Parts: sequence; structure tokens; C-alpha cells
Amino acid sequence: MALPGDKPSGSAVVKEVPPPRPATAGPGIAKRLPRLASMILLAVLFRQLQAPPPKICGTPGGPPVTGTRIRLKDGRHLAYHESGVPKEEAKHRIIFVHGFDSCRYDALQVSPELAQELGVYVLSFDRPGYGESDPHPERTEKSTTLDIEELADALELGPRFYLIGFSMGGEIMWSCLKHIPHRLSGVSILGPVGNYWWSGYPSNVSWAAWYQQIPQDQWAVRVAHHAPWLTYWWNTQKLFPASSVIAFNPAILSREDMAIIPKFAYRSYVVCNGQVRQQGEHESLHRDMIVGFGKWAWSPLELEDPFPAGEAEVHLWHGAEDLIVPVGLSRYIAKTLPWVRYHELPTAGHLFPIADGLGDVIVRTMVLGHN
Repeated sequence: MALPGDKPSGSAVVKEVPPPRPATAGPGIAKRLPRLASMILLAVLFRQLQAPPPKICGTPGGPPVTGTRIRLKDGRHLAYHESGVPKEEAKHRIIFVHGFDSCRYDALQVSPELAQELGVYVLSFDRPGYGESDPHPERTEKSTTLDIEELADALELGPRFYLIGFSMGGEIMWSCLKHIPHRLSGVSILGPVGNYWWSGYPSNVSWAAWYQQIPQDQWAVRVAHHAPWLTYWWNTQKLFPASSVIAFNPAILSREDMAIIPKFAYRSYVVCNGQVRQQGEHESLHRDMIVGFGKWAWSPLELEDPFPAGEAEVHLWHGAEDLIVPVGLSRYIAKTLPWVRYHELPTAGHLFPIADGLGDVIVRTMVLGHN
């Protein structure tokens, strides 16, 4: 007989087994989590920095082609516009190169009376990425010059022609003077953008011009020069102000510019019919900044006289009250290059080429020269 507390004879001793503990992440996984989070963050940032692909005219999903275009040797298209007298009757054939955030319809206005009097024909075109011209992601300070020469040959303008460039298009004139002077009958450079890093500018000149920009433009230009890969994000983010030119900030307009801006706005939004940025801002506006303020292999201040025999003239025009492109850069270029004929307009701002009648003055001065 078993007494209380005695173990039953012949029975096995049963031990309680504790339940299994939940599985925990090993030290290897824990160490990898920060790295994984960093990779995800970098992927998100990389996507934010990448510009969307352009909407190329005439392709599925892109804007329609409404104007006349030529096909370049590399397969790109350039859209163009003709005005003045018929090309076949012209005595003076002019190619106009538009500025920042503009298109082929923003050509210098020449009155019908002057066009008839002097026999002036004007050809303007959309620079790459603007309007209906195909983008050129590999654009350089020289490539648009080659586009101009190819356009002139395609339209049979003859061995020589005149050039007029405004603002960012004015900066391109220096490249034309360097690479194709043998094709030029004369050049007019209107309020040209200057690159603050061009060699030949004394530090006091470049810094004085630099600080005439408002701070947000100093940053936008600095990014385009030092970190071009960041240009798209910088000018599209909402954390702080980006380029005031892209944003149409009235702070950069002089008194005369404010009086002219309604005319400029009419041409941009009615005549151009919203075409300027229709393919996307990166291959038009941002690419302009990357090339214009980028690292050039040469400097216009080092140019020698492209017309030593006096066969053509170079005219540089700038408004003394220009708040977008500091006049000090053009003053120093004119002082350094004695073959440049400099015209400073004492009360004008940046948009002076649009002022009534001034287009006629610029063209007459160029084609008739000092006579």
C-alpha cells in the first residue's frame, strides 16, 4: 500500500518541458538593417534627382509638330521661323538666336519698312529642347554653333550671314566667333549672359557682378556650375527658392523691364502658344544653365579679332540697369577686346531688344556698320 507522498512504483518520472522561446533576429540581421535603410534612402534620393524624360515633339505622348523643321545630320530636328523679305530677294540674311525660356517666335522685331528698305530676311529657330526642336542631352558651348551652320546650309543662306543673339543666345555668339567666323557677315550680341568662371575676369569684376544677383540666383548658378547633376532637383524642389528667372520673380526686373514685360508675356504665351517649355524644363531651361554656367575649355576674353581685315563688325549691346545679367561683365569684355563695338543703353534693363523701334536700330547699325 502506498503511503501519501510515495512515488508510484513502476511509473516513469515526468519532467515539465518549458515552451520554446520566440525566435529573435540574430546579430547579423540587426547589423544589416541600417545599411538596408541607407540603400532605400539613396534609391529614393536618386529618383528625386533624376529628371523625367522629355516629351519629344511628334512622338507618342509628345506635343504635335506644328511648324517647319529640318533634320540635322545626327537625326535631331530644328524648328524654324522666317520673317522679313523673301530669302531669295534679301540683301542681308540674319539668323537670330533666342534667349533663356524663349522660342523661335521671340526673334528681334524688324519693321516691315526697314526690311524692305535694306532687304532684310530673318531666320529664327528653337534652340535644342525648346519649342519644337528636339532636345540635345549632349549639348555643349560649341554644339549650337554647329547647329546654326547646318541650319544656314540647309536653307541655302549662302556662304556668309549675319547673327544676332540675345541673353543666353548672346553668349552663344562668342562660340560662333571662335568656331565659324568665316561664315559671318556681322554679329550683334544683346545683353549676353556671362560665365563668372571664364578665365580673364579679374576677381573684383567677377565678384562685383556675382553679388549683383539676388541670393537665390547665386545658389542656382553655383549648383549649375559645381553640381550639374543636381540642377533639376534644385530648380524643382519646394524647400527654398530656386532660380528667380525660371520663377518670373519681379525682383529681377528694372523699371524699363517692368514697362516692357506685358509685351514679352504676350509673345511668350499667345504667339508662342505655350510651346517654350512643352517638352520639359530640364532639356531646355536646366540644360541652358548647365552649359551656360558650366566649365568651358576656353574663354571669350582670350579671343583674337575674328575679322582682322575689317570684313565684318561685332556689336555688343547692354542695358546699364540690367538686373538679370550684370552689365559689368560686358563692360570688361568690351574693354579687353578692342575689336568689339560697345553700345551701353543708360536707362535700359535686360529686355531692351523688345522695346519699340530698337530692333530697327540694332539691325541698321549692324548691316550698315559705322557708316
